[in-house]
Amino acid sequence: MQEGKKEDAAYYIGIDVGTASVRAALVNQFGQVVDQAEAALEIWEPRPDHYEQSSDNIWTACCAVTKKVAQSAGTGRIRGLGFDATCSLVVLDRQFQPLSVNAEGDHKRNVIMWMDHRGGSQVDRINGTRHEVLNYVGGVMSVEMQPPKLLWLKENLRQECWERAGHFFDLPDFLTWKATGTLTRSLCTLVCKWTYSPDRGWDDSFWKEIGLEDLLDENYARIGNQVVSPGSSVGNNLTPEAARDLGLPEGIAVGASLIDAHAGGLGVIGADVTGCHLPCENQPITSRLALICGTSSCHMAISESPLFVPGVWGPYYSAMVPGFWLNEGGQSATGKLIDHVVQSHDGFTELQKEAEARGQHVYTYLNHYLDQLRASRPGGVPAPDLHVWPDFHGNRSPLADVSLKGMVVGLTLSRGLDDLALLYLATVQSIALGTRHILETMKVSGHHIGSLFLCGGLSKNPLFVQMHADITGLPVILSREVESVLVGAAILGACASGDFTSIQEAMQTMAKVGKIILPNPEHKRFYEKKYQVFLRLYEHQREYQAIMAGY
Repeated sequence: MQEGKKEDAAYYIGIDVGTASVRAALVNQFGQVVDQAEAALEIWEPRPDHYEQSSDNIWTACCAVTKKVAQSAGTGRIRGLGFDATCSLVVLDRQFQPLSVNAEGDHKRNVIMWMDHRGGSQVDRINGTRHEVLNYVGGVMSVEMQPPKLLWLKENLRQECWERAGHFFDLPDFLTWKATGTLTRSLCTLVCKWTYSPDRGWDDSFWKEIGLEDLLDENYARIGNQVVSPGSSVGNNLTPEAARDLGLPEGIAVGASLIDAHAGGLGVIGADVTGCHLPCENQPITSRLALICGTSSCHMAISESPLFVPGVWGPYYSAMVPGFWLNEGGQSATGKLIDHVVQSHDGFTELQKEAEARGQHVYTYLNHYLDQLRASRPGGVPAPDLHVWPDFHGNRSPLADVSLKGMVVGLTLSRGLDDLALLYLATVQSIALGTRHILETMKVSGHHIGSLFLCGGLSKNPLFVQMHADITGLPVILSREVESVLVGAAILGACASGDFTSIQEAMQTMAKVGKIILPNPEHKRFYEKKYQVFLRLYEHQREYQAIMAGY
């Protein structure tokens, strides 16, 4: 880092726009989160598989939380600003005003969320082309990416939206535009969600073949023709108007953005593990898998050469760490799935009462309750006959099949806390088994993963963390700062400011190791059997689909 005045601390602001909330953090040059704030976001679900948000609501929330944390800088210097966000699609008209993405014509709702699956038939047709760009998204494009959403808008809201649209933004790029007034896009968003190639740019033949040839007009102006690497300084830095809105100094550096999971990867995967006394201490960064686990989960692995993994997104060059290829696995519902299973159970009301009586969070109490159940059962592993297939919102990786559904095997007539606790355990186990499924697929294609670096909301849950260690057989490294996504966003601002010479230098300085969780060898045989059952559940679902074909 460049030396500054000793009496002045250097700070960076990281802003993370998640699925249901916006968070901002004030982070110092050593990666410590000094202060943070959070604000809820509005979500509309007008019909099944349709999820929408408002870009105005998102920006207002960004401003509110940033003003709060900026005050904690005191006499210190805020040097840079970085954004990350979900890969949702923002639509603006030619005058940069919000444009409705729904049949109701509500222009406030101008964001198609990442988890929106309205483009199911469109993505099937896109995948049916077998175009060569699909090789770089695991062979099969996901309905969560932008081309199927764009095609849906053209086919369903042509006059109301498509023909009036002037700008289609990935949400992270919308935020840097709001901050700088510059239409520059991040290499991360365009490569990972739009089929852009770092060396070849846009592929005209792809857009023509899927029926979106009008995007070629004006050199792809509507989806972006100015592209920079994450952490690069965007435009002329923070505009006076945005500075007033955010409560930040005018003209500070704004870094090119990242998708939220990629910011989490940036905030954990480069941490210095010297002195941890683990095998990964002497292994390259390419042996690490960053697992960012919240509403959904993303599994980020990097490699020095491109590795093509069926059903796993990528390889994407320089999309997260410059100079490395990225593969991204994922599970569409993890935190959301756990909440769904627990909150829809008949025993949830009793759980709430018991947790409230003890002044505990429901999952803290539920974990303690499970510990008691384990102590009372032979071998300490309850419910060996209860199994869950976790794809309640389709499978993102490694099967890349949005049609898959959730499955639960081993239900009884029980409705009490014991049953709820065991179903919760089986659900958490199923998510960890899904991670193992992704890891095994990556291994076949050439990845050599030796450790898991976890961050995100679910990394605060000891059961979730231990299950991932036990079921994968790998050590789990938690960050010193649980909010690694915010640290990753701040790293973008730090790089844009010029205080670090590279993303890699900023990662090594600002990402820090916290707790380390090792797998419990006593349960290895049990989880080997659970994994066999897990794979059988998928086979059975395929058999059921074949039997019912045509109905």
